[in-house]
Amino acid sequence: MKIIVSKTAAELGRNAADFIAGKINAAIAAKGEARIVLSTGASQLTTLEPLIEKDIDWTKVTMFHLDEYVDLPETHIASFRKYLRERFIEKVPLKAAYLVDGTKEGIAGLTTELRRAPIDVGLIGIGENAHIAFNDPPADFDTKEAYIIVNLNDTCKRQQVGEGWFATVDDVPKQAVSMTVWQILQCETIVSCVPYAVKADAVQKTLENDATNLIPATVLKGHNDYTLFVDTDSFAKVNAGTIRPAPGKSCDIETKELTCSVCKGRE
Repeated sequence: MKIIVSKTAAELGRNAADFIAGKINAAIAAKGEARIVLSTGASQLTTLEPLIEKDIDWTKVTMFHLDEYVDLPETHIASFRKYLRERFIEKVPLKAAYLVDGTKEGIAGLTTELRRAPIDVGLIGIGENAHIAFNDPPADFDTKEAYIIVNLNDTCKRQQVGEGWFATVDDVPKQAVSMTVWQILQCETIVSCVPYAVKADAVQKTLENDATNLIPATVLKGHNDYTLFVDTDSFAKVNAGTIRPAPGKSCDIETKELTCSVCKGRE
């Protein structure tokens, strides 16, 4: 696990975009194409904006995304399909884009496309309740399905209101289609971009606890190629000495000025 600490959300986004572009270009060089999964939400904007400006042959990139509300039309401001079309898909000439349509019927076809080949890079955000995708605590760590329908908890709903996507908690749909935890972990590389003070509790809980479905993002620390991008606000509550890597894994912390290593070989 590598943690990269930037001073600001904008700097985080630029650093993450550089890293992600490198991974995408490496996949294209090795295989002639790249397959990526994208997160949505306010926290991802500072990364997506510089990423679309990178020197990448987007015609060789296929994009999938993580989740979508059930029974929410794409015209709604909170629709993740709308978000991705306006902020990414319409701005780069992708080889293909596969979106979650928020219906049970769409899951089978999406699963077939997703599993045609490995996903090279997954951009997996972390929510205020430490969810990944819409896998709220207690998350299902066991299912091997690619996507499932989940119930959204109140903390998740309040985050959506706080970010301005809905007027009230009652307006937030009760369910969503979400990529599963198991499927997320199949990505060759996982990158989490988590800026802003509102995510500080989630980042602290993720880094200072062992893997548990009550803090879903903790499972990411066991992945073989996981990088967490934070800014000084989202990292503010973390004590490097109490970070708990997954068993047998190490934790490297890098800032703009200094690279250090902690928790080497913790069992």
